[in-house]
Amino acid sequence: MRAAHLVVLTLAALALQGCLARAAVDVVTLPVKAASAGVDAATTSQSEADEKRGREIRKREERLGALERDYDRQMERCGDGDDAACDKAQAIRAEMNALMRGVPVEPER
Repeated sequence: MRAAHLVVLTLAALALQGCLARAAVDVVTLPVKAASAGVDAATTSQSEADEKRGREIRKREERLGALERDYDRQMERCGDGDDAACDKAQAIRAEMNALMRGVPVEPER
């Protein structure tokens, strides 16, 4: 009976060595993993920055297109003698000029 207990204890000790070693490795590497996760969260990769910049440019271009359509409508009304439409067209043109500064010019091919 005592021999069976001794065999069981020996097998359990051998089986738990790998488990204890694994736990020790996990404990040792945890601070490194946590620090690298923090750095990844705090920094932006170049591709992420490029994607964000592209989204911003597309939003400006969409807004610029909508303003151009509104500007054309207001200019047509202004040509018909509507002074309020002329004022609106000037305000729209000012916003368009401000937006154009943020939209990059595409190179000629």
